Amino acid sequence: MAQILVTGGTGTLGVPTVDALRRDGHSVRVLSRSAGHDRVTDDLTTGRGLDEALEGIETVVHLATTGGQNDERQAINLIAAAERAGIRHIVYISIVGVDRIPLPYYVTKLRVEERIAASAVPHTILRATQFHDLVTMIFAYQKRLPWIFVPRFGAQPIAAPEVAERLAELAGRKPAGRVADIGGPEKLSAEQMARQWKAAAHSPKRVVSIRLPGKIVEALRDRRNMVPGPGYGKQTYSEYLAERYS
Repeated sequence: MAQILVTGGTGTLGVPTVDALRRDGHSVRVLSRSAGHDRVTDDLTTGRGLDEALEGIETVVHLATTGGQNDERQAINLIAAAERAGIRHIVYISIVGVDRIPLPYYVTKLRVEERIAASAVPHTILRATQFHDLVTMIFAYQKRLPWIFVPRFGAQPIAAPEVAERLAELAGRKPAGRVADIGGPEKLSAEQMARQWKAAAHSPKRVVSIRLPGKIVEALRDRRNMVPGPGYGKQTYSEYLAERYS
């Protein structure tokens, strides 16, 4: 079993990933800006404390994100420290479509992929579709609006714990470069997901479909945010909602 450092280990994906790694018998250290049990404190953006955090570590699972603002800088610092420490494996989570959808955040994620692939540290890169949690947050954030506005494109949402299980599996194996993308078990329109959320959350609001312009929306309408073929995940969006709002 490996000694593993997880960046972003306290987030939506980080918590189930840490749990999955520990279930598999790995010794896990969580990199965080705040102190806590089994955590090491560090600022990835400045790199302070990274060398100490990587002492005795064999594998890094890099999940931390700033929403794109400092992701590339953080990756540069992490890669440099990993090279100094002789890390044997970096596992990085990315997003399906980062090379085909011109969202600024996706462009940054792709640059991080490229930096990791070009480094001296052996790596594995996994791209996943949007989490159920993110889709739900988009609807829930509209609580102050009179209606629920949804664009005319869709998604292939996946449960974060299922992505975590795949990351844990990859972290326990040899570096594999870019592995097959994973997505949820169903491909739904935004309107379908909004209506499922409306029912589960008992929202009285009307769902209003809107058509948006632009290259980003065009890419999403072309399903570049989805994975061809059968999905990897098992939990449907309606099942996730039933669990969340039960």
